[in-house]
Amino acid sequence: MVWGPFAMTNKSLIVKLGAIGDVACVLPAAWKLHQSGSEIDWLCGKVVAPLLSCYSWVRPIVVNDARLFGGKRVDAVQEILRTWSSLLGRSYDLCATLQYDRRFRILTLPVRARRSIVLEQDNRAFKLVSERHHTAEYARILCGIPDEYCEVNMAPVEPDRMPPNPLLRTGKVRIALAPGGARNLLRDDPQRRWPVENYVALAKLLLASGYEVVLSGGPGDEWVEPYFAGLPVNNCIAQWSIPQTVAFYASCDCVVTHDTGPLHLAGLTRCSLIGLFGPTAPSKALPRRNGVIGLWGGERLACKPCYDGRTFAACNWNGCMRSLAPQRVAGAVESLLANPAPSWRVESI
Repeated sequence: MVWGPFAMTNKSLIVKLGAIGDVACVLPAAWKLHQSGSEIDWLCGKVVAPLLSCYSWVRPIVVNDARLFGGKRVDAVQEILRTWSSLLGRSYDLCATLQYDRRFRILTLPVRARRSIVLEQDNRAFKLVSERHHTAEYARILCGIPDEYCEVNMAPVEPDRMPPNPLLRTGKVRIALAPGGARNLLRDDPQRRWPVENYVALAKLLLASGYEVVLSGGPGDEWVEPYFAGLPVNNCIAQWSIPQTVAFYASCDCVVTHDTGPLHLAGLTRCSLIGLFGPTAPSKALPRRNGVIGLWGGERLACKPCYDGRTFAACNWNGCMRSLAPQRVAGAVESLLANPAPSWRVESI
């Protein structure tokens, strides 16, 4: 294929920085694009680069997002120049900037592309429709699927290369809890979290049933550890890389967490998964595969969901998440252990 003065190969550049969940939701669309014959380069942040390294068909191009958004203009300029140097002379059939912020377009200025797309708030063709699942929306935009076409179950893409499981099995049923998260480089969203006291109560119920309970999470989640003091849980918070965490979740019988990165990491595996939702809608983020249950709290609250894609309501009560009783969540765990592969579903509570 030839376009203009330079030869084109069937290559695509995806520009998607951000949180783990954002990147996980783009992966099915990128896989669909790759299956159509396109090589995939991915401009990504340092935090999610290890996740993309779990896919042999993705070539990550890493941006130091801490320097890019750290507040010092000189650091941002230097990082932009470094990124330009990495991209200089590259040509693509498609350059897809899957960000609304216009500043991200600066990163790809040296790129020569036959076709470019960017997310746009004022153009439905390139806007994520609010209540649709984001995996299907990214596929619609990235792969040019007609708006009226509905692919109901766009399953997560399982990694094809992972490290060994970092925690040997004990012989007991293994339940992982991820009580932290909901925080990234730019913001902290405590409204997404199920109260840590509820996680403690759930851990006691699971331990009483004879299950192995493992605490998981990344750097910055250590603040939850004192709440579990004195309980015979296996605390593995901030001990593993992202690929190791994915490998660990693959070894679990069930993972319980709220709308945060571990939800999406566990969704990439085949473990049973319970996602806890309140101010955000499960319709957007719950992994669409078998063995997944979404519990959506605050059924009678007129204010949920209150997340509009950018901000939450100014709520200190967080009643939608508090309405999810530990006993109800424990019951969902037992249901999945008895039937590990039901079709995904959402239960409003």
